[in-house]
Amino acid sequence: MSNDGPYYDDFEIDMMIPPLPAVTMTEADNVAYRMITGDQHFASADCDAYQSISGSTNRLVNPGLVMQFAIGQTTNATRKAIANLYYRSVRILRPVEIGETITTTTKVLGLSDAKPKDGQHRGKVWLGIETSGDGRPAVQYERCALVASRSGSPGHASDIPGPSDPAPLEDLAALVPKWDLSGMPVTPWELEETRTDAMRDHVDLAPSLARMTFNQAFVHRDASASIYGQRLVYGGHVQGLAQASLSRMLPGSATIVAWDGCDHVGPAFEGDLLEFRHELKEIFPVASGRLMRFEIRGTTMNEHGSADSDILVWTPIVFAP
Repeated sequence: MSNDGPYYDDFEIDMMIPPLPAVTMTEADNVAYRMITGDQHFASADCDAYQSISGSTNRLVNPGLVMQFAIGQTTNATRKAIANLYYRSVRILRPVEIGETITTTTKVLGLSDAKPKDGQHRGKVWLGIETSGDGRPAVQYERCALVASRSGSPGHASDIPGPSDPAPLEDLAALVPKWDLSGMPVTPWELEETRTDAMRDHVDLAPSLARMTFNQAFVHRDASASIYGQRLVYGGHVQGLAQASLSRMLPGSATIVAWDGCDHVGPAFEGDLLEFRHELKEIFPVASGRLMRFEIRGTTMNEHGSADSDILVWTPIVFAP
């Protein structure tokens, strides 16, 4: 496969995308991710804390970083992406520990022509993805990208689903790791209560995260490839900053077991100042803690410090005390 593609008209349904290199996770990866996002996830930052709650003698890879590599390893399919539209039905099947080697398989599930814009033909590509660590499944999800066409609209018309509906929390309980959170601090939070993180943060080191995770999309590297005339920040970078914000607002958060969805409703650029609002939608008692469904919105702030526009709607399900 040429690294100048694939274009939308190169895809076929049921095509398996050639894999990008496997990655053996190290503590340096945790540190680099923490440097880029500021994620304060305690279980991947504090070896003693992780071993205390899990009984493991190893160290944990930040679950957010596992997702970043899982996404980056799919981008052999989306080098010519105009935008990533959404992620759906994300399931984090188990924790990944330091020393595991991550691999990802990507399959084309559906194709649908989109209306040309400014003379550019393009289409939606629906991908099914599974990421494994040392051969054992760790993450499963789907994503949909808008990809440029080389020569026109080939006439694909798959019924591509939109963002996934919320899964019942009781159906996700099996994804909760067998960790003991009974000694962790509880953050009181009322249902339907929205909390705004007072610590706004700006986007920087965007190419570093893209390169680190093997993200191949041209629009994250080359301003001339972007319809905006400047490099488009990888949407997972904004999601990573949202997860870092959650780690400050809910410091006992142990891991994330699923996403109902992750919708990129607007573009992000290097230097953008972002604010995150966290609304608790649902709670389900499980094991030694709770499953907590959040809706998290990321908003760009203008030069006067006022809200400009939402660019992210992310709905994670969190395991916390």
